[in-house]
Amino acid sequence: MGDAASALREVAQRLADISDSPRLDAELLMAHGLQMERSELLLKLPELNAPADFPALVERRQRSEPIAHIIGKKEFWGLDFQVTPDVLIPRPDSELLIEEAVRIFASAHPQQIVDLGTGSGALVLAALSEFPEARGLGMDASAAALQIAHNNADALGLADRAKFLLLDWTLSDWTNSLGSGFDLILANPPYVATGARLSADVADFEPKGALFAGEDGLDDYKIIIPALEKLLTPTGTALLEIGFDQANPVSEMATKIGYHVELKQDLGGNDRLLILRR
Repeated sequence: MGDAASALREVAQRLADISDSPRLDAELLMAHGLQMERSELLLKLPELNAPADFPALVERRQRSEPIAHIIGKKEFWGLDFQVTPDVLIPRPDSELLIEEAVRIFASAHPQQIVDLGTGSGALVLAALSEFPEARGLGMDASAAALQIAHNNADALGLADRAKFLLLDWTLSDWTNSLGSGFDLILANPPYVATGARLSADVADFEPKGALFAGEDGLDDYKIIIPALEKLLTPTGTALLEIGFDQANPVSEMATKIGYHVELKQDLGGNDRLLILRR
């Protein structure tokens, strides 16, 4: 495809119909093909040629395959996470959970953290990167997802403080296996209604078990919220990611059993996070 700068301009135009960030996508694909970081690519761009496999990488993106799957990683909270089709790709909106955890625990750090439905481990590992005295536990019903989480803990140098547990919260005794005494609970559970229409890069490539949660998208909150009483310390905090239209029903579940609920919006102004305290 010739020189790298021209190839980037051409590919960005081709990706405009299927991506909200076509130029960024093109840069990430080219950096991957050249086996360098994007920052290095941009610095050396005038002297580079497009890699031989760049057209094949672009074709995969044109078929709506997520960039994170093509290059095998996704940045979250300034950290690189390995991702595969076995885990949900970490989203920038989910960084709000870590941002709020840092704010809430600014003066007294949490000692025990649990991430319910950990997937790639992004939430619990990002939290551990902020709280060096803490220990974290990530649970997931997918063994394949937990292998990715283990890999990420190793790569980030956090394996000594992070443990992962194969556990399904649809089982009646799941909290017995998880334990109690958590200062901070993080959860980005499935919350998409089964009839919802999703973009092709999500619907065709990401794990359905991490997306869908019944006709109203609330099935997993109905399990998690009653379990908080056993899992949280008396002064603990639970941070639950929600869908943009779920603040009222999920808040009602929590307030009915005695929790104070605080709502936060993401950068797009959508309802995204519920903060629960006793």
